[in-house]
Amino acid sequence: MSDIFSTVENEIISSIETDKLVLPTLPEVALRIREVAQDEAANVGDLTQVISSDTAISARIIKICNSPLLRASQPVENLKMAVNRLGMGYSADLATGLAMEQMFQATSDIIDSRMRELWSRNTEVAGICNVLAQNYTRLSPGQATLAGLTHKIGVLPILKFAEDNDHLLSDGFTLDEVIERLHPKLGWMILRAWDFSEDLCEVPLEYLNFSRESDRVDFVDIVTVANLQSYIGTDHPCTHLDWSLIPAFNRLGLDPSKDQEDDEDLSENFQAALAMLS
Repeated sequence: MSDIFSTVENEIISSIETDKLVLPTLPEVALRIREVAQDEAANVGDLTQVISSDTAISARIIKICNSPLLRASQPVENLKMAVNRLGMGYSADLATGLAMEQMFQATSDIIDSRMRELWSRNTEVAGICNVLAQNYTRLSPGQATLAGLTHKIGVLPILKFAEDNDHLLSDGFTLDEVIERLHPKLGWMILRAWDFSEDLCEVPLEYLNFSRESDRVDFVDIVTVANLQSYIGTDHPCTHLDWSLIPAFNRLGLDPSKDQEDDEDLSENFQAALAMLS
């Protein structure tokens, strides 16, 4: 069986290197949002204009701004108010992440189902990342949310490859194993190609490294903990690990033996974060 995994891995890497399998690119609206956000001369009006070209994303940004998570003192009625309230960086990160949803679609019913399941999974982890960043770090909640939404972005080219290769489609176990082994490296390659910061590029590579040491809390820690917490209440193998031995919890100042949802305010924040991205 290991020979099959190695063969498929080699085929995928070879297909990428020869441009037979193209790494996913950011949607056009996301590219324009990032361009404006990185322009030091740009202002709220400029970013608002770009985001407003996508009515669905605009509506969701306003919804997020009015969510219990942000506890706005007064209702936000339009996109410019929302961008002002969130700030350009936070708004751009959220809009970029939300724009990615359109990438998680396929023509094959089997692969399309996996794509949608993957997006749902990413949004769940991203919602937890947002709350962890706000409550336990001084890191940007917007960047943390983006880290959660992209931590498994490396699965996309694997599913695209599977869609065109029946030997993977017909064997879900082999496909799952290839995803597990290959998505971290591909995720790193994709985020570097998108010119994301090194802090975010490192997330796909390292979020499953449960013994990872670092001299400061970072987005890898947030995604590591969020990913694990998303499995609470399930029988996933990660729930059987000794979380007290995972340094990321300590760097976040979290007691892994304590259920964070026992904290009523924190539990409400988790639910609000999940709702705002759904």
